[in-house]
Amino acid sequence: MFRSDSYVNTRQQILFDLDDTLIHCNKYFGLILDEFYAIIQQWFAEYELTTTEIRQKQIEIDIASVHNVGFKSGNFPASLINTYRYFSQKCPRLINPQEEDQLMKLGLSVYDLEVEPYPRMIETLESLKSDGHKLYLYTGGETAIQQRKIDQMKLNMYFDERIYIREHKNTHALEQILQSGLFDRSSTWMIGNSLRTDVIPALTAGIASIHIQISNEWEYNIVELERSPDHILYTVSSIEEVPEMIDHKIEQENKQRTLN
Repeated sequence: MFRSDSYVNTRQQILFDLDDTLIHCNKYFGLILDEFYAIIQQWFAEYELTTTEIRQKQIEIDIASVHNVGFKSGNFPASLINTYRYFSQKCPRLINPQEEDQLMKLGLSVYDLEVEPYPRMIETLESLKSDGHKLYLYTGGETAIQQRKIDQMKLNMYFDERIYIREHKNTHALEQILQSGLFDRSSTWMIGNSLRTDVIPALTAGIASIHIQISNEWEYNIVELERSPDHILYTVSSIEEVPEMIDHKIEQENKQRTLN
């Protein structure tokens, strides 16, 4: 593939999301939620609650909590308990503190699971690093939990100290990162699965973005995207397509400079 170091901005600065971009995340929450649905249906058997209505209420409570306090580890177990309380009042059924303790332990157990990389994660990072691009990690969540995942995957070998962990992952947070570092926005990318927390903040900040679509996307991440002609956005279905998209943009810019 054609490359030329005689053109400026050939080497890119690439911000990667972590959860459901580099490593699996939603599928583990899905496993815990399946257990939760079964437990609630067992406890409320006489009321014949459906998985759909339990799921819809849990999602509603979970997303409202994230909007209010950000990506805190307590949000998820609290959403299970508050969903339980909602149906206890609706049905009605007495609230049992021991049952709430069980749900708290169930919700927190998701953070103890071993993380698993998406296919070709290592090969993709190796390719980009060997091409001279500078890699950054930008993830939402609590520092201790996210750092544990980073350590398990040995991601420091690709990102070094260039790691940003934020409880609120939005346009303001990304703008602060871009302003605090030596980022050239014309050659900076945000790579992630979330339209809400990755793509829209990137386009708003005037940097390029690659949206990695996943099949089991969390409802919080699904929002309407309004594009303008100056937005640089690629959509792919796997992380291994990222280097090709970046190469494509570099080649297009090089050709344009040649014509000018």
